Amino acid sequence: MAKKAKARVLIVRLMSSAGTGFFYTKQRPRTSPKLSMMKYDPKVQQHVLFNETKKK
Repeated sequence: MAKKAKARVLIVRLMSSAGTGFFYTKQRPRTSPKLSMMKYDPKVQQHVLFNETKKK
């Protein structure tokens, strides 16, 4: 039996644009564009824009 190929995913880090150093980690397909989303930053206690950076 042939094995199914797994979808290639990247683990990316979403860094806060507020400059607090707070981040979330997410998975996204390798072929999709970079992520940007509004999420809650507990260090500034408000929703801010989080942009994708590489996970080290």
